[in-house]
Amino acid sequence: MYINTRKSGLSVFALVLTAVTLAPVAAYSGGYGGPYGFGTPASESDIAAIDIDVMPDGRGAPSGTGTYEEGKMVYTVKCLACHGADLNGVKDTGAAALIGGRGSLDSGSPKKTVESYWPYASTVFDYVKRAMPFNAPGSLSDTEVYNVVAYVLGEANILDKNTKLDASNIASVEMPNRDGFIADPRPDVFNFD
Repeated sequence: MYINTRKSGLSVFALVLTAVTLAPVAAYSGGYGGPYGFGTPASESDIAAIDIDVMPDGRGAPSGTGTYEEGKMVYTVKCLACHGADLNGVKDTGAAALIGGRGSLDSGSPKKTVESYWPYASTVFDYVKRAMPFNAPGSLSDTEVYNVVAYVLGEANILDKNTKLDASNIASVEMPNRDGFIADPRPDVFNFD
């Protein structure tokens, strides 16, 4: 009896591929956890921790106040491990540098940082509130975020180190790259309530 090993091998490969592909689908019960068996539904408190939308003009900025000195302490405890003592990132963690690079964006070696790239301090606040620290996103209080942002902006010589940062003045911080973006011409972009 003659067996075509090439066709048989392809058939076995196709059968194994189908089984491997369908196994997660078979394991999925329709509930949370999905095909990989982890995850849970977001609770109201989970959503509340990151339910923030601070606009470039400062709308949506929560109450709270931050200072450079307080920010240095928060940064040391919650940010330094990834972003480094000098705010230039830690290569082994993959965390980006936060300062430096001013004027480098149109060079052959751009360095995108809060100092060089970010157009609004208010959206820095929004990002930090939602996404930092990496190991516990959304865990910082509004005051801790104001403090960290005040510290980073102070280290970047964007904000005077004696300035208290809060909802009343965050939109007025003049970021070095504020005019480095093209305005979005869509009329609905500015239809905020």
